Amino acid sequence: MTTADRLGRLPAEREDHYMRLRGAQVVGTRALLAVRENIRAAIEARAMICIYGRAGHGKSFAVNASLRDLAPQITHRIQFRARPSTRDLRHELFYALGLPGRPPSHAIEFDRMLRGALEETRVLVCDEAQWLSKLCFEYLRYLWDDIGTDLTIVFTGGNGCFEMLQSEPMLESRVYCWQEIDPLTLEEVLATIPAFHPIWADADPELIALCDREAAHGNFRAWAKITHHLAAGMKESGRAEVDEDLVRWAYSKLGRRQAGAPC
Repeated sequence: MTTADRLGRLPAEREDHYMRLRGAQVVGTRALLAVRENIRAAIEARAMICIYGRAGHGKSFAVNASLRDLAPQITHRIQFRARPSTRDLRHELFYALGLPGRPPSHAIEFDRMLRGALEETRVLVCDEAQWLSKLCFEYLRYLWDDIGTDLTIVFTGGNGCFEMLQSEPMLESRVYCWQEIDPLTLEEVLATIPAFHPIWADADPELIALCDREAAHGNFRAWAKITHHLAAGMKESGRAEVDEDLVRWAYSKLGRRQAGAPC
């Protein structure tokens, strides 16, 4: 698959876990199941939804995994790492939707092309939505409001995403569902982490609880980092099982983290 073919598509399953962690499994946490149900309902309702939370809690993972099951052929993703203009947004949509030819040079012509493309049933994922400007939100609302379009929009984002969308009354009033992705509770950690990776399958629950309390704090990305370091350390040392010394060595590489801190 070429770069052009990949633009706007869902990432491959091997990209789901942080650093492509080998052996990591998808675990049906309460948050993941809720995301799947909310997206399913949004597609049925042709609605806008917002899934948000702090970094590393698994927002993009849950959205990608859900849409890979629910609507893989009609899902298109856009993402920005800096404030885009409406011109940037139009061009990103052009390539994400896989439209033929070259982008139109005039806004009116461009808008007509995009509205026509969105007459087909589409799901648009706007990842890192906190980077979008007011004008970009207005433009997405304009496309979604068009009577001829059949568009579901999934906004996802980290710090500031909820506040950004809430600050736009015309957009906020159209959001069908809001879901915040919280850290895993200790109960969820103890149920999830042994199924997440074989390294933890037979680990002492007290050791898993210690690791979460002192380092991971229910953050899935932190757990993936620790597991990655553990896998490397076990391979190098020849150990077959995790123990407290090895776990402490692994999470010492994360530096000092506070509960709820970005990861």
